[in-house]
Amino acid sequence: MKEGSITRRLTLALSGALACFWLLAAGLGVMVMQDEFAEIFDSALQETAERLLILVADDVDRGDAAGSNARFENVVPASGEEYLTYQLRNDGGAVLLRSHDAPAAPFDAPLRQGFWGDDTHKFYTAVTAGDGDRLYLQVADALANRHEALIEGATALFLPVLLLVPVSIALVWFIVRRLLAPIDELRQAIASKDGGNLAVIAREGLPQELLPIVRSVNLLLARLKAALDAEREFTANSAHELRTPIAGALAQTQVLIDELPAGPKKARARQIEASLLKLGHLAEKLLQLARAEAGLGTAETPVDLARVLELVVLDFQRDPDEAGRLRLHRTDGATLRRAASEDGFAIALRNLIENALVHGTAAAPVDVLLDRDGTVRIVNDGPRLADWELDMIRRRFGRGPTAAKGSGLGISIAERLLAQMQARLELVSPPEGRSGGLEARIVFDAPRAG
Repeated sequence: MKEGSITRRLTLALSGALACFWLLAAGLGVMVMQDEFAEIFDSALQETAERLLILVADDVDRGDAAGSNARFENVVPASGEEYLTYQLRNDGGAVLLRSHDAPAAPFDAPLRQGFWGDDTHKFYTAVTAGDGDRLYLQVADALANRHEALIEGATALFLPVLLLVPVSIALVWFIVRRLLAPIDELRQAIASKDGGNLAVIAREGLPQELLPIVRSVNLLLARLKAALDAEREFTANSAHELRTPIAGALAQTQVLIDELPAGPKKARARQIEASLLKLGHLAEKLLQLARAEAGLGTAETPVDLARVLELVVLDFQRDPDEAGRLRLHRTDGATLRRAASEDGFAIALRNLIENALVHGTAAAPVDVLLDRDGTVRIVNDGPRLADWELDMIRRRFGRGPTAAKGSGLGISIAERLLAQMQARLELVSPPEGRSGGLEARIVFDAPRAG
C-alpha cells in the first residue's frame, strides 16, 4: 500500500482541526445568540405590552366618559404582516380590542400578569392597576419569527466559515510545504546517492533538527565510499595485473601449439588456449566494470556521440571474423550531442554490439540505427526472449539460455555507464516487425535547460 506524504497528512490534520474549531466556534456563537435573541424579544414583548396598555387604558377611560365604551373598532396597520399581535380583554375574558392580525377568539393565555407560552407563541400579559374592573392587554409574539431570526443569524455566522475553510486549507498547505521543504530537499539528496555519487550532503540552510540525520548519512556515505573504492581498486588492480601474465601464458601456449604435432596433446593445448582467451576476456570486462563503477561515463561538456558511434561500428566492420555482419543506419538529420564521456559511451556500445554479434543468429546481420531523436537501436536476429530471460541478462554475471561465449557482464557494464550519461537501456524482444531477436535501445533523457 502506498504511503501518503507528511505534507499531505499534516495538511489534512491541521485543516480538519482548524475547520472543527471554526465550526465549534460558530456553533457556540449560535447558542449564545439564541439566548440573547430570547432576552431581546422578551424585553421588547414586555415593553410593548406595558406601553400599549397605557394608551389603550386611556382610550377606554375616555370612552367610558363619553358613554361609548361598548365596542371598539379594530386597529388596522398601514401595510405588511404584524410581528406582534395583541388583544385587550376584561375580567370576564372577553376581547374588547384586538390588532388587525389577532384572532377574534381570545388567546389561550391565562389572565394574569407575566409571560406565558405554548408551542407557537410567546405571550406577555399586562394588567391595569386598581381595585375595579381590570383590563388585560395580551401581546403575542409568534415563535416562527424568533426561529427565522435565529436561522438568519446562524447563516450569517456559518457562511463566512464555509468560505474560510477552503482558504484555510490552502494557507495550511502552503505553510506546511514551505516548512517541510528542507525535509524534501534532504530526501532528494539522499535518494540521489548511489555508487557513482557518494558526495557528502551539504548542511547549509537545514534546520537544527535535521543536522543529526545529515551527520549520520554523511558518515555512512564516507564509510561506503571507502569500501567501494577499496573494492574498485582491488578489481581494477586484479584485472590489470592479470592481463600481463595471461597474455604471456597465451603467447607461450600458442607457440606450444605450433610446435606440437597433431594429436591429443595439441588438442589439450588448444583447450588451454581457449581457457586463457576466456580468462583474458573476463579480466578485460572486470577492468571495464571497475571503470564504470568509478564514474567513467560522467562528463560536464557536451560531445558528439554520433561520431563515437560511427568509429565503434567502423572498428567492428574491420574485423575479418565478422564478415560484414554489422550495418549502420543513420537517419537524415539525426544528431547525438550529450554531456557524456566518449570513452564510456564507446565501452557501452562495444559491449552491446558484441552481445548482438555473439548471441544473435550466426551470419545474420546486426543493424545499428541512430534515430532523429538521438535514440540508438542495436537489433539482432535470433530466438524470442521471454520477460524472465530479459530480467536475467540484466543481472551481473547473468546469462540467458545460450551456449555462446561470454562473461555475463556486458549488459551490466553498459547499463551502469549509460545511467551516468542520463540515459537508460531498454531491452525489447522481439523487435518491432520481427518474430524473433533482441533490440537494445539507448534512450537519452531530454537535455536539461541552462
